[in-house]
Parts: sequence; structure tokens; C-alpha cells
Amino acid sequence: MFEPQSYAGALVCMAVTMLCWGSWANTRKLTPGFRFPLFYWDYVSGLLAATLVLGLTLGSMGATGRSLTDDLAQAGAGNLTLAMISGVDFNVANLLLVAAIEVAGLAVAFPVGIGLALVVGAVSSYVVNPAGNAEMLFGGVALVVAAIVCDAAAYRLRERGQRANTQHPTAQRGIWLSVAAGLLMGTFYPLVARAMQGSHAAGPYSASLLFALGVALCALPVNGALMRWPLDGGKPTTLRAYGDAPMRWHLWGALGGAVWALGATLNFVAAEAGRVGPAVSYAMGQGATMVTAAWGVFVWREFAGAPRAARWLLAAMFTLFLAGLTLVALAPLH
Repeated sequence: MFEPQSYAGALVCMAVTMLCWGSWANTRKLTPGFRFPLFYWDYVSGLLAATLVLGLTLGSMGATGRSLTDDLAQAGAGNLTLAMISGVDFNVANLLLVAAIEVAGLAVAFPVGIGLALVVGAVSSYVVNPAGNAEMLFGGVALVVAAIVCDAAAYRLRERGQRANTQHPTAQRGIWLSVAAGLLMGTFYPLVARAMQGSHAAGPYSASLLFALGVALCALPVNGALMRWPLDGGKPTTLRAYGDAPMRWHLWGALGGAVWALGATLNFVAAEAGRVGPAVSYAMGQGATMVTAAWGVFVWREFAGAPRAARWLLAAMFTLFLAGLTLVALAPLH
């Protein structure tokens, strides 16, 4: 199977993760009018298909390691179960985060959810596998969290007067949804890391496939329930609306899932590199927030006409992100 043979190769894998995790949401913007629970069926289909294809290609080629089928055969039942549970964990967290964004807006939900997930995920992953310089790793995580706070403040300035006060009950519900999403989002990665440890460890491609299977199995009841009882207060939707959607919307949704899956698989591969470890790999992957912000600012022009203070905060956000990610990237070398 494909494995990076140097830290430089692992760093490239983590950089691709950032690009993928930070870019898949563009496919959501290209499906206007498609309710998220409906979009999510295609997203999950793309996620599952991509992990299988990656496992049968990159995960089965080359002279190093085991092929996907051999790895699945030797992996312990407990390891495979952990990988699947991590997918269930992620799926619930992802759906909660999207609901929180719908209720409270990006300015509240994204920094609370992703910021909390970054801290919880990096700390718990380091406990599972303490690789890399702790001071540099957590110093970089702190700078990334500061960058997310700047991003949130910029969104607040842009949307001032357009959103309800955060003390409004609806916004309070969004905050609690964000906290729940962040706690769950931060715990899925340590489960993957545990699945890839031990005498009968699952390899990164097997873990990725079982992770996607867990997402798909969880989506059946949970996403189905959200179609009937949306957390954002919107009207229920049906599978008929899914069937009536244009084919291009379905293709965009599947592509979004495939892009996220590529990033996740390469992130799991990088985490297995000797000098990297899961904490560094996960923290680097969460630099996707900077990529997402760049899409919003420079391509979708979300801040056109925003106050000058918001633009200064965005500049600070990009600076802090780059500094934080540099520390995280250097942590395995010290």
C-alpha cells in the first residue's frame, strides 16, 4: 500500500487533507435549494465509494504493507469496531454542527464547534499516541484557536444587525448544538488512532473504509430522523424532494463526500508515519478552517463591503493560522 517514506511525504498528505477538508463545502454552495439532509445522502454515498476505491488502489498497491483485503482479514474485531464507531461519532457531530450553523450562524457555531473539536481532538490524540514536541504542538494549536476566534469576530462584524442577539432562545439552542458537535467531533479521531494500534491493528485504508461504513450506517436512522424533525426549525422534507432534485446536485453531493474522504484517508496515512502521530496529523488537518475562509473571502466574496475592522481581523486570522500550522508542522522534527 502507499505510505509516505519520509516526513516530507507525510507533510504533503496533511496539506492535501487541509485542502480537501477545507474545500468540500464548496459543493454545498453549488446546490442551492437542496435541503442539507437530502444533500447528505449523496455526500455519504460519495464518502463510502471513495474510501473503497482508495483502499483498492492506493491501499493495495506497492511493496510496503498489506493490501486492503489482507489487512481487513488480519485486523482484530475490536480494532475494526473502533474504526466504525468513530464514523458513527463523526456523523452525529457533523449533523449537529450543520444544524447549529443553520440556527445560530457561522459566527457562533463554527468557532465554538471547530475550536472545541480542535482542542479536544489534539489533546486526546496526543494522550493515545504522544508523538512530536508537546510545547510546539499545543502552542500551534493555541494559535489556531486564536485564528478561529478572529474569524468569528470578523463574521460578527459582517453580520451585525442581521442576526438575532445571542441571548435569544433560538441562538442559545445553536450554542448548545455547537458545544455538543465540538465535543463529539473532537473524540472521533482518537478512536481512529486506537483502531490503528496494537498487534492486530487496522491499517489506515481499512480504518478509513470502516469509518465510512460507520458514517453510512449511522446516517440511515439519524439523517432520516432529521428529514422529519429538522433541528434548524425548518419544514420536514421527503425522499420525493430528493428524487426531484437536479442530477447535478446529486453529483456535487457525491463529489463533496469523495473529496472529504480523500482528505481523511491521507490524514490517517500520515498519522501512521513514524515521526508524525495522530495529534499532529489531526491538528494539521483542522487547518482546513483557513482554507474554507480563503474560499469564502477570495472566491465567494463573502466579505465584499464588510467593515474595515473585519478585514483586519481576517488578516490576523490568516497570520495566526499560518504561524500555528508552522509550529504544528515542525513539532515532529524536535
